[in-house]
Amino acid sequence: MALITEKLRAIMAIDPARAEIHFEGRDYSWGDLARVVAAIEAALDAMALPAEARVGVVLRNRPGHIAAILAVLSSDRCLVSLNPILPDDKLFADIAGLGLPAIIADEDDVARPGIADAFARAGSAVIAIGARLEGVRALAGFEAPRAEVQTSPGVAIEMLTSGTTGTPKRVPLSRAAFDASFAGFTRYERNRDFADQPQLRSGVTMVNNPLTHIGGIYGCIGALMAGRKIGLLEKFTVEAWVAAIRHLRPKVAGAVPSAVRMLLEADVDPADLSSLSAIISGTAPLDPALVDAFHARFGVPILANYGATEFAGAIAGWSLDDFNAHWAAKRGAVGRIHANVAARVVDAASGAPLAPGEEGLLEIRGDQLGPAYRFDGDAWLRTTDRAVLDADGFLFIRGRADNAIIRGGFKVHPDDVVQALHQHPTVREAAVVGVPDDRLGEVPAAAIILREGAEPPAPDALKAFLKDRLIAYQVPVHFRFVPDFPRTPSLKPSAPGLRALFAA
Repeated sequence: MALITEKLRAIMAIDPARAEIHFEGRDYSWGDLARVVAAIEAALDAMALPAEARVGVVLRNRPGHIAAILAVLSSDRCLVSLNPILPDDKLFADIAGLGLPAIIADEDDVARPGIADAFARAGSAVIAIGARLEGVRALAGFEAPRAEVQTSPGVAIEMLTSGTTGTPKRVPLSRAAFDASFAGFTRYERNRDFADQPQLRSGVTMVNNPLTHIGGIYGCIGALMAGRKIGLLEKFTVEAWVAAIRHLRPKVAGAVPSAVRMLLEADVDPADLSSLSAIISGTAPLDPALVDAFHARFGVPILANYGATEFAGAIAGWSLDDFNAHWAAKRGAVGRIHANVAARVVDAASGAPLAPGEEGLLEIRGDQLGPAYRFDGDAWLRTTDRAVLDADGFLFIRGRADNAIIRGGFKVHPDDVVQALHQHPTVREAAVVGVPDDRLGEVPAAAIILREGAEPPAPDALKAFLKDRLIAYQVPVHFRFVPDFPRTPSLKPSAPGLRALFAA
């Protein structure tokens, strides 16, 4: 039994009366959770699903879905994530194609027209759950599995990637990987070790990233294992997030870069955020100017981190102590490499390791990456990220190597263009993709969200602004001013969605 399993089972039993989830103005106790967890486990046991059996969960940010996560993980089964915000045809095709023996889904989702046909094609039994822990029932007509029972030995979660650059794929994340990842993450908390005895702690963990994204489910599981109360938001809005901070008064909260920009633009009273000692931000590149502006406005540091679904969480990040001591000198870094992860930067062509301070491709190894890339082994996992690693272990991510735009033989990295666009006074957020061009093969195109009340700049004036900051071939050929981008579940701009925008 993995440490993650042992801790979840032990913590659930400590104090059933203790509040664990705050959602839409109401608290739900560990006892409320345990009652639904037991009912889901009983339903899975009645289907004779063994340990390591694959169980689908249509994940929403609701209390009932946290109970489903607990029920699957604490019984040593494998959670296969399903994304309810996908269009019906894509979600139904995913369900039908997986052929899982059992699926757990919200009452709202089992009522979606057409989904019953997907369940039938998959041969899945279906457990319907109430969003607010109202109850558990077998869906009529889908009480028993017809699909063959499938197992994923050692795997905790088969997690969908965010699909930032293409079609989402499902990544198996082992229980051992989560154990190693959480052991590395606890370095951010003073006087705490991952191997500590299970206990209920004070404080609140805000979970507002979608549970279908690694950042959301990682934060949720981490809070459960730490015995810390969860402030759960179904989706991020400035009003809901600020209201939750004001009511729950957490010391730390999370906000992706696009949410940070929204908070800065809103008329938020700094007193409403007075409980915060830090904001944690990941999932997308974080402009250091945004960090400085937020700190100047609210007095709250933003602690970036760097990870991926494939890494079972973060492998680098800022601690508050590091931020206070080193931000001025290391401005723009995503933080320091975790102590239980090894990293190096190599030349893309030769694979030769580069000296500290030189830019190349990032390679990593660590126990959370799986047996092939053990911390004490010889193999390195090569990422697609251009990076600089300095002599103090601080990591700077310069952009992705695999989404480069080749414009007439010249390589354009979208992140370089986005950084220049963010310097324009009218631009709140920008995203850049390559679009086809008959003469040059591909050219950069920029989608732009303007600041509140700003007028769109003339394209020629914007190009002139960018030519002062970029090489001529990096300047976008096309501009679209939009109220928002097509986004992934983690709120990152979706490259396929952006390309479709420019194709329209």
